[in-house]
Amino acid sequence: MQKLAIQGGAPLRGEVRISGAKNAALPIMCASLLTAETLHLTNLPDLHDVGTMRKLLLQMGVTAEMATGEVTFKGDGVTNWEAPYDMVKTMRAAILVLGPLVARFGDAKVSLPGGCAIGSRPVDLHIKGLQAMGAEIAIEHGYIHAKAKRLKGARIFFDIVSVTGTENLMMAATLADGVTVLENAAREPEVIDLADCLRAMGAQISGDGTDTVTITGVEALHGATHRIMPDRIESGTFLVAAAATGGSVTLRETRADILETVLEKLSEAGAKIKVDGDSIHLEMTGRPKAVNVRTAPHPAFPTDMQAQFMALNCIAEGSSMVVETIFENRFMHVQELRRLGAQIDVEGNTSVVKGVDHLEGATVMATDLRASACLVIAGLVAQGETVIDRIYHLDRGYEHIESKLSQLGANIRRIK
Repeated sequence: MQKLAIQGGAPLRGEVRISGAKNAALPIMCASLLTAETLHLTNLPDLHDVGTMRKLLLQMGVTAEMATGEVTFKGDGVTNWEAPYDMVKTMRAAILVLGPLVARFGDAKVSLPGGCAIGSRPVDLHIKGLQAMGAEIAIEHGYIHAKAKRLKGARIFFDIVSVTGTENLMMAATLADGVTVLENAAREPEVIDLADCLRAMGAQISGDGTDTVTITGVEALHGATHRIMPDRIESGTFLVAAAATGGSVTLRETRADILETVLEKLSEAGAKIKVDGDSIHLEMTGRPKAVNVRTAPHPAFPTDMQAQFMALNCIAEGSSMVVETIFENRFMHVQELRRLGAQIDVEGNTSVVKGVDHLEGATVMATDLRASACLVIAGLVAQGETVIDRIYHLDRGYEHIESKLSQLGANIRRIK
């Protein structure tokens, strides 16, 4: 099993290119199931989850021509409508093949998903939505089995905001008979990126980016070329790392408009931020100030940045409150941060962080994707060596993170 060893204390300085977004790439890859023609995707990140999704699509009969950072998918040979457990257990996003398969082929069998153990993320929203569109669904032997001659347009209200639920039903509705309206829909930038790709394929979608998305079904979708949006969570992670270490970094090929709440919190912590086109420059002098964080669905503060800001608050001046409202089990990094000397008290969904002068290196264990990034940031600021175990979580969502951090002057290496 691989680990990361970090010698802390060096401020991050320099430039780094931001990769394509994992959370946009995975649903857009599934969109290749909606057409027999080619879907050419660029700015595709080199991530474990992307590789898993590609294997799943290949197993179903989609062909994929690979080049660096891009793939051309073609779905004219799909004959297998099943997503088996061994392909799905490490990646919850595999549920996103359900809607496209039922919409185009009228049949789908998808294993109940796995992924990070950060809390309950029920699939019942996907199931209820497809049932409202006329699908017959059975749960048997750990699989969701859905059938429909042709899906029908419907008005669907989400009890809770669900990104993958919105994406799955939006894809399903593109080939349904009639108009589908998704209410209380997710507004994340990745949902908009998927809608942009689907429109390029001939879908009729409006309202994406708001809480009401309207899709008018068409008979068939065609091929298209689409560039995956930059990863806002990778961008935020590097910015927080620079702020925590007292560094000065420039991010290239990113977007400030999808990072507004994160940039506001970094400014509140004392960072100086300049935006120039697709570049963001952050400079931090002195110790960061503690900032309160409360996660909520977009456009509020993203849950995927909560752990990174907690690492920043650990060495910040003052005390802060971090409130997690999305996932009930997303404070598993707290115990590991305490091993480094952090002072954190947890009660329910709230953590109170008292900033300390410094952290001390130790061996810690990653428990999920964003907790891994949090521990990397903590290791970068800690005195001495920090060794992070179970970093396979990191490889699911961060493209070559140790080489990118090394470019910025971090003393970090991967060990077996």
